[in-house]
Amino acid sequence: MSDPARVTYVGHATVLIELDRVRILTDPVLRERIGPLRRRGAPPASTVAEDLDAVLISHLHHDHADLPSLRRLDRGVRAFVPSGAAGLLRRQGFTDVAELEAGDSVAVGGVRVSAVEARHAGGHRLGARATAALGFLVAGSQSVYFAGDTDLFDGMERLGDRLDLALLPVWGWGPNLGPGHLDPERAAKGAAALSPRIAVPIHWGTLYPLGLSRLAPGRLTEPPREFARWAERLSPQVEVRVLAPGEATSLS
Repeated sequence: MSDPARVTYVGHATVLIELDRVRILTDPVLRERIGPLRRRGAPPASTVAEDLDAVLISHLHHDHADLPSLRRLDRGVRAFVPSGAAGLLRRQGFTDVAELEAGDSVAVGGVRVSAVEARHAGGHRLGARATAALGFLVAGSQSVYFAGDTDLFDGMERLGDRLDLALLPVWGWGPNLGPGHLDPERAAKGAAALSPRIAVPIHWGTLYPLGLSRLAPGRLTEPPREFARWAERLSPQVEVRVLAPGEATSLS
């Protein structure tokens, strides 16, 4: 890897973080559909799931812990999951699974992965205990915050000192948002609290129910642009980079 710090927005909450020769994939969704939800646009490149050093699972909702997508990964990859979720992955054949709670920290190669708070219902799956949702900080020569799914919470501003990148969810997969999510305005408030050097909006424009592209096409394309407009007002010190699914950016 020639670039020591690079992220690829694979789509939805799936991001490939390449930092200091470590490759980390978040909340892998790598297939064409999940139940009634279909992927918009081209499928992910096969290379995003290759030669991984770790996979991070923020919570157990199906659009963040998709078992068929996880089965496309090398079962020997290190997997970090919320407390109570390890059995779910071990039954899929993963051999190196560690449960984390907010405040826990582990080394992965030359970077450190820390679990942090998220305000979102963690979900329950057959074969796993009820779990809390997590976000993650990945810190090495640069620092990256992956929010997973969350609403604003007290102490968000203390998550990172001189944070380089925040990966912030700005929407979901339908025309409306339920509780425990950030919309574009609230995501911009999160960017103001975190004050990263760069913010990349995620969790938009990838999965949609049949008919949404015809009935509510704006929900597939507008959230990151709305986020950028709100961020210009609320956090002008933050550079917003809108990446389409499949696009990458360098942090160097």
